[in-house]
Amino acid sequence: MNKATFIDQIRGLIQLTRWQEYVPFVVPLTLLGGLLAARPNGIDLDWRLVAVTLANILAVAYAFMINDIEDAPDDARDPARAARNPITSGRIGVRMGYAACRLVAAVTLVLYALGGGWALLIGLATLLLSHLYSWRPVRLKAWPVTDIVSHSLMLSGLLLLAGYFVYHSAPGIVWFVAAAATLVSVYGQLYNQLRDYDMDKAAGLNNTAIILGEINTRRAMYLAVGLAGVCLLAAIMQGVFPLWLGLVLIVSLPVSMLFRSQTDMRGGGGVVVDVSGGLQSQALVVVNCVIVVWMIESLIVQLHLLG
Repeated sequence: MNKATFIDQIRGLIQLTRWQEYVPFVVPLTLLGGLLAARPNGIDLDWRLVAVTLANILAVAYAFMINDIEDAPDDARDPARAARNPITSGRIGVRMGYAACRLVAAVTLVLYALGGGWALLIGLATLLLSHLYSWRPVRLKAWPVTDIVSHSLMLSGLLLLAGYFVYHSAPGIVWFVAAAATLVSVYGQLYNQLRDYDMDKAAGLNNTAIILGEINTRRAMYLAVGLAGVCLLAAIMQGVFPLWLGLVLIVSLPVSMLFRSQTDMRGGGGVVVDVSGGLQSQALVVVNCVIVVWMIESLIVQLHLLG
């Protein structure tokens, strides 16, 4: 194997992870879970949150990797998806892809274990769902309801809970925050299914969007967002978040306008299929701003740099 071929395969493996699509939401979700557990209970944040954050990133990487490996034959039907998928484009082989998945899964479990027993159990559940979601003998993504539930848990709710259970094992009202995050992910999955509606139908999938139809899928998307807002409001009313974060939220709104996009979070140059698609990147900027500022304030207080 010459050097150029080896480098091309490494690039193909990095492309297989599709890390740009999830790191911007995996990191803040995990940090939010840790903050919600540590701050109210007077617990110092430590390296365990770093380990679980890395574990969550790798767990989601595993989900994207196994998805592209299993979906390679379907992606070959569409030139844009075929170019994005390194298996379909021939940059790496299926065996190499699976070997990389096994390595990622092993490292992921070690990192979860560093976060404690609860984090490891949640991590196992996340990896299992990630595998069964795309693995063709089961393929949860091909069935209505299970596609939405598994996707929203492995890419949202469980990530937040993994960060929380590093420091505390009784979420209480924080369950509403986890529910809100999960419901936002429900919206995201319905949006993606709407975007891929024609391709998924041609591939013979029987997912939720195809069962509901395009109009009802749009309605379900906005219902999920509305319910997420209700859950978040309930958590806010119970004092889960410090009030001063409201000011950070207000300031971050104009900042997010600098990140206006003509595409949705998945990018790819495609036209958004719904007005909400163009707002996804801006919403993510707002969430990251609020959580990063809260994290910085927490570390400053923890290190006794104030007062």
